[in-house]
Amino acid sequence: MAVTATSPATRPSTAATRTGAAAVTAALVLLVAALAVVDLTQGTAAVGHSEVLKALTGRADPGDASVVIASRLPRMTAGILVGVLLGVAGAVLQAVSRNVLASPDTLAVNAGAYLALGIVGVTGVSLPLLASSGVAFAGGLLAAAVVLSLSGLGTGTVRLVLAGTALMLGLNSLTEGLLLLFPQQTEGLYQWNQGSIGQNGFDGVLQMLPVAAIGLGGLLLTARRVDALALGDDTARGLGVPVRATRVTVVVLATLLSAAAVTLAGPIGFVGLCAPALVRPLARRFRGFVRTRGALPAAGLVGAGLVLGSDVALRALVPADTAVAVPTGVVTSLVGAVFLVVMALRLRDTSGAEAPDRLRIPSRTAFLVTLAVLVVVTVGVTIAGVLLGDSKLLLGDVANWAQGRAGRTVSFVLDTRVPRVLAALCAGAALALAGTLVQAVTRNPLAEPAILGVSGGAALGAVLLVTTVPVVGGWGIAGAAFAGAALASVVVFGLAARGGYQQNRLVLVGIGVAAAATALISLLIVLTDPFNATKALTWLSGSTYGRTLPDVLPVACVLAVGLVAAVARRTELDLVSLDEHTPRLLGLSLSRARLGFLVVAVLLSATAVASAGTIGFVGLVAPHAARALVGRRHVRVVPVAVLLGAILVCTADLLGRTVIAPAQLGAGLMTAVIGTPYFLHLLIRSRR
Repeated sequence: MAVTATSPATRPSTAATRTGAAAVTAALVLLVAALAVVDLTQGTAAVGHSEVLKALTGRADPGDASVVIASRLPRMTAGILVGVLLGVAGAVLQAVSRNVLASPDTLAVNAGAYLALGIVGVTGVSLPLLASSGVAFAGGLLAAAVVLSLSGLGTGTVRLVLAGTALMLGLNSLTEGLLLLFPQQTEGLYQWNQGSIGQNGFDGVLQMLPVAAIGLGGLLLTARRVDALALGDDTARGLGVPVRATRVTVVVLATLLSAAAVTLAGPIGFVGLCAPALVRPLARRFRGFVRTRGALPAAGLVGAGLVLGSDVALRALVPADTAVAVPTGVVTSLVGAVFLVVMALRLRDTSGAEAPDRLRIPSRTAFLVTLAVLVVVTVGVTIAGVLLGDSKLLLGDVANWAQGRAGRTVSFVLDTRVPRVLAALCAGAALALAGTLVQAVTRNPLAEPAILGVSGGAALGAVLLVTTVPVVGGWGIAGAAFAGAALASVVVFGLAARGGYQQNRLVLVGIGVAAAATALISLLIVLTDPFNATKALTWLSGSTYGRTLPDVLPVACVLAVGLVAAVARRTELDLVSLDEHTPRLLGLSLSRARLGFLVVAVLLSATAVASAGTIGFVGLVAPHAARALVGRRHVRVVPVAVLLGAILVCTADLLGRTVIAPAQLGAGLMTAVIGTPYFLHLLIRSRR
């Protein structure tokens, strides 16, 4: 009786959930269709619904028909296709990695494809669209393999985001170096990297359709195996599922979809992260979305809605003439950055505080020897930076210049070279000190100004001023950079304060804010005058080109104040870096101490960005290396970290302007090349 009584009750419930899933899917189809209709009516030409209908039925004027058939219809179709591909790719990547933060963006797939296409562009080889897709696929697959091998598996972990972000910064730095060194061969690649669904006809869409069909069909065939993986590796093996082969197959197919989307429209950011996250709540209500075969179409439709919705919103809020120049990827990146911050606040962080470094107290003699060696190296690097470059000088030339007796040529060289060397030294020292303070306050060894979005906020403020007021001086740029850094730090540290700064929430929120700042910077560069855009790109690469002594003065003053504050408050810095309870037991106001150190760190980061542009990883590498050399006491860590930061940036600047002279690479690009492997090494070590 019990069975016959409950069985009828369960059957309608199952049928209802399936009906509900079908209804939701139909609603998503209608939403995408509505957005598609609206997207067709938007543009610079006044073509409304009636003209669109006439064009589709062959009854429109030749001019209106040309606009609709050759431009708007391909744009709309490309938006749907790209959204579907990215949404499906993100959904399966999250499923096989068991990580809700997995996507083509966080796996550095887009960055790998960007670099691969940049390398091909430098060679001058003109490839057809399908061949370009193959190149993008190879680059994206290699990047995804590196990130997944470093991050491992586990729901909610931020290791994948950290590895992907670090690799993305390094790969993008290499690509930006190619853009600066080969501007003619890579013309248009920067705009392409922002992601635009605009098309010239249907050729691109038609060529990508077979690639999309192969990827989507393959994923649907592996759907049952993906469902088995969700039960755990052991259970999947018990069901006869080849776990490793399934994961490799799914990652390859997802990368193929991402490569097709990237080839067609450039990197459209964060769609692969947002679409599956929006479908996930539906799976809790409708069983039809629990299985992969039901979730993938829903994620694809949501992805299409996100891309078309972003394009529609952009053209509705921005004048038509301006909207044409704004890539759709900028809008999706802004939406995705906000979404990442919201996810960071809602995710349960199970990592807790980072394990402190091993307590190692070297002798005073070892510390003094280390300090002396670093001072000698700093002096040597400084001398080399002054003497070497596109024209080599002697120490006698420098002595004559200092006494005002040098010739015109030598004076010109040293008048431009000495401020560059000083800017690199001061910026490196300031970033290293800022990283030391941030890591101590947050008790997170992976925290640093660039990853936490502080440097991105400073860069946004400075670029805003550079692109709108080209004749602004060093103090004005420093003020704008400080305002941007202050705003970013308030957002990051304010949102991450809940639950403690030491948690990985801080890093996720920082990455989200940094992504938003990068998207806004891209928007400014795309919309600004080409001369100012080149100036901003050069400055963003961490270049000290064109610096004068007044430009160095702000960072030098703030660095002096920061050093005095850090040394004077070294005991408080040690206590803050220990735990939550010890400082309070000793009568220290923890919140006030944190605020003070963070304000100093923001000032240091902002003035360093204003002085030498965006330079990443220095605030991560220098404090880590200093603690490895002299232990954890900040009376020793601070001077060693400051010297290491100065040496790193000055050496990077020297290499950037001598190795390929007369061409130059910014110091920020060189430090990213150095810092990315070191950061990935830290992730490997922490995983072990």
